[in-house]
Amino acid sequence: MIIGVPKEILQHEGRVAAIPETVREYVSMGFEVLVQSSAGRGSLHEDDAFVAAGAGLVEDAQQLLSAADVILKVKQPWTCESGGYHEAEVVREGAVLIAFLHPAAPVNHKTIAMLAERNVTSFSMDAIPRISRAQSMDALTSMSTISGYKAMLIAANHFPRFIPMTGTTIGTIKPAKILIVGAGVVGLQAIATAKRLGGTVTAVDTREEARQSAGSLGAKVAGFEVPADLVVGPDGRARALPAEWLEKERAALLPLVQQADIVILGALVPGEVAPVLLTESMVAQMQPGSIILDVAIDQGGNCELTPPGGQIDRHGVTIMGLWNIPGSVPVHGSWLYSHNVMHYVKNLFKKGLSSMDLDDPICRESLVTHEGEIRHAGTRKAMGLT
Repeated sequence: MIIGVPKEILQHEGRVAAIPETVREYVSMGFEVLVQSSAGRGSLHEDDAFVAAGAGLVEDAQQLLSAADVILKVKQPWTCESGGYHEAEVVREGAVLIAFLHPAAPVNHKTIAMLAERNVTSFSMDAIPRISRAQSMDALTSMSTISGYKAMLIAANHFPRFIPMTGTTIGTIKPAKILIVGAGVVGLQAIATAKRLGGTVTAVDTREEARQSAGSLGAKVAGFEVPADLVVGPDGRARALPAEWLEKERAALLPLVQQADIVILGALVPGEVAPVLLTESMVAQMQPGSIILDVAIDQGGNCELTPPGGQIDRHGVTIMGLWNIPGSVPVHGSWLYSHNVMHYVKNLFKKGLSSMDLDDPICRESLVTHEGEIRHAGTRKAMGLT
């Protein structure tokens, strides 16, 4: 069984799905490991370190993708502009792919369909259930820790004013008003960073536990009450709100958005398209020079104007939809992610390298495509499949 680790081709992505430390673990499990040359350079892991850990080096990405039985990636398969191919087209038929696929997001539907057509068994690291046994595999939490921290810094860097209250010889500058929508891991890290920067922070979440966590970090908690059974499922994860409740949430957000200087959007429903919480009419009522950073863009985005992977100015507001914020912290991002993937692989092949345990709840819930079919429920819903 060959594990293949290609170099990520998404723009500004410096992470790698395996580091020398995890390569040694795969070798000890009985895998042969092939790593594309320079795949770890962005995270400060040179080729020599991979070779010393027991990996073989492959120069050509297409050769690696077509040879590997199990492919470990950080981000979803993408188009290689220099090579003129899509990664999903050259993955060996019948292979296994483990990556952040974000399969419910519309931008990835074509890729997911290609994987199914090529009979690839794919698993998405953003669909791992939030259960105690899966904590060591929970890459979404690991990467969200980075995203919340870095999102606030990126927004501050684009903000045309001071963040903290600042005294000058001609008067005092008031602190920036920062609105955090979604107080999960991303939101809590954004709150903590915004407080350190000296901003006035308001947080919104429909979940009582999340609101309490936001308040404990010093944020002013705003929003409205929603019946608990509508916002949290039996498994403790966030649920998609019915359309009428989404309208109520937008109405509650409007006065907060109108006053905000910076808005960090991180409201996600695991395995589904992110809810649209900011409409164009709401953005049009924001103050000129305001910033929106939509961390939820990997799953479609919380703002209907957010450009996937890009930045635009609308109604005097800068709106950013950066795809791979964790990729801007590649050293710790690779360290965290590679260990999450390693624990996932060990669980997937716990019965031996010749047999994947697809009955395991963790594997079953994160399974996206298998035997030529799209299996992931949230993706089927988003794609309109019965």
